[in-house]
Formats: sequence, C-alpha cells, structure tokens
Amino acid sequence: MSTTTAGNAARDDRPTTGGPADSPFVRACRREPVPHTPVWFMRQAGRSLPEYREVRAGIGMLESCRRPELVREITLQPVRRHHVDAAILFSDIVVPVAAAGVDLDIVPGTGPVVAEPVRSLADVERIRPIDPADVSYVDEAVRLLVAELGNTPLIGFAGAPFTLASYLVEGGPSRNHVRTKALMHGAPDVWHALLARLAEITLAFLRVQIAAGVSAVQLFDSWAGALSEADYRRFVLPHSTAVLTGLADAGVPRIHFGVGTAELLGAMSEAGADVVGVDWRTPLDAATVRIGPDKAVQGNLDPSILFAPWPVVEAEVRRVLAEGVNTPGHIFNLGHGVLPETDPEVLTRVVALVHEVSAS
Repeated sequence: MSTTTAGNAARDDRPTTGGPADSPFVRACRREPVPHTPVWFMRQAGRSLPEYREVRAGIGMLESCRRPELVREITLQPVRRHHVDAAILFSDIVVPVAAAGVDLDIVPGTGPVVAEPVRSLADVERIRPIDPADVSYVDEAVRLLVAELGNTPLIGFAGAPFTLASYLVEGGPSRNHVRTKALMHGAPDVWHALLARLAEITLAFLRVQIAAGVSAVQLFDSWAGALSEADYRRFVLPHSTAVLTGLADAGVPRIHFGVGTAELLGAMSEAGADVVGVDWRTPLDAATVRIGPDKAVQGNLDPSILFAPWPVVEAEVRRVLAEGVNTPGHIFNLGHGVLPETDPEVLTRVVALVHEVSAS
C-alpha cells in the first residue's frame, strides 16, 4: 500500500526500477503515491557514526569537504548502515562562501568563524561570485556518488542567504543575531547587497550539484527562526525566492528548511520550494495547514527523543507518522540534525519502523 498526494491509502506495488527519479523519496517530494513513507536524517553522515570519526581523524572540516573520495565515503556510510531512502551530500553550508574568497574556518566545537566580518558595502564587494571551477571537487564528489548509489537518490544542499549572512556579519555563530539585525535595519542597502550576492553564490553552488546529478536539493535556513514574519518577508524572503525560483527549470525537487520557523511556515512556503521542512516544535498536521496543500512536508521527530528508551522512541515515531498521514506528501526526518551522541543503532531501528508502519 502507499500514500497518495492526499494522504489516502492507494496501492502502489510497482518496484522502483526507474532510477532515483522513481524512488519513494523523490515521488514523495512530488506528492505522488509511494510504497512507504521515505526517511532520511539531517546530519545523518556525521559525528554519530564511529566510522565517520575514524575516516575524519586529523582532517579539518573544510579540507574534508574538498576531498571527493572522502566525501563519497562519508556520504555512503549512513546509507549502508541505516538503509535510509536518500543520501545527502557530505559538505558544509560555508563551502561556497569560502570558495568565494571569504577568509573563514570551521572551528571544532564552535562552528564557522570569519576573520573579517561584513560591515559595509566594501566588505560585500570583496565577496566575489563563484563559477563551477571554484567548486570542482563538489562536482567530482557528486558524480562519484551518483555512479555508486544506483536507485538511491542523492540530495544536494546549500545554506540560505540569511543563515550565511548571519555568520558573515556576526563573525561566527550567534544566539541573538544582534549585529545581523542591526545591519538589516540600520543599513538595508548593505544588507540587501549582501544577501543578493549570497543568493547568487548559493544558486551557482546548487546548479553545480544538479548538473553533476543530484536528485533533489535542500536549502537550509537554519537561523531564520530568529526573525519576525514581517522582517522575514522584508529582508529575507526575496533572496530565498531568488535561489529557489532560480532552480524552477532544473527538474529536481527543492526542499526549504529552517529551525524555529513555526510562525514563518506560510511565508517560507511562498519562496518556491516543492517541500517545506518542519522542525519538532510544530505538529505536522498543524504545519500542513500553514504551508498549504501544494507542498510536500518533511519532518519532524525531536532529535532528543532518540536518547529515550525505545518504547518512547517508537511511540513518537508513530505519532509523527500519524500526524503526517494526511499531508500532501510526507518525508520522515528529524526536526533538526542528528546529535553527535546519538546511538546509531537507534537510527537504524527508526528507519525500519517508519518503513514497516507506513507500508502496512
């Protein structure tokens, strides 16, 4: 049995022989019938896997992202272990910004740290556009993965202009985004110039991944939840829209995700994505009302639940599936990324449970 675009049961016992485009994940993105609810995890290729820690030992994050063979291995690890319905390219949202000439590093335990934060139009102008040659290692990694993944789709991704801007303006991670909001309101000309440049870079970065063969892309706006809806619409939405609508003719599903975005879901759904990701704070059935019936929905188990006893995890997985059954298309995921201390065996069991429950 399968789920139709309206969430009702419909028989779809055909084997997925049409390659990644006919996979349960891509079909769900398009709100088409699927044999089971597809599942993948944000940050699934990462610190929770001992095999990841082994191959990354002694290699910095940015350097890891620039080694195609290493990217191939890390991306494949959770597919082998968890049997997820999609792989996501191992990379980082600041990779294209670094390729554009920004002096930054990803500091363990801290995150991206920018040597010279953006404060003026002159700072913006120093961030140059990128072309495919600047990220040729990404192109190579994607082609290696597509050749090996077979019918399993590969998801490409990039950081959204606002989230990238928050790192560039703050100089690193921030709780309150004070400098970001001050620039946004106090120097809107600088702000919009910065986001326009970042949208251009992001669009170019995603096009490289699509040309190399990814089956879908996700735009991460991790920190958009720090904004009011009015500020989001005025200062952010036009630039995210430029990225997502710029891929309208690319032929792959587009996913848009942010954290703490319950009040922004309606606005985010207008940006041009085919799928809207929902964090764990908003029930999927409520989120679907805000997003609208013309988008698939992705989410949204709380990552912390994975540390509870298995009966609790199972009950929560079943709850999320029940809330998602009447969405136009549901892709099971966490409400944010896999936490480093997560037991990988629990993730494997969650995948099996999602497949079992949703196929029955």
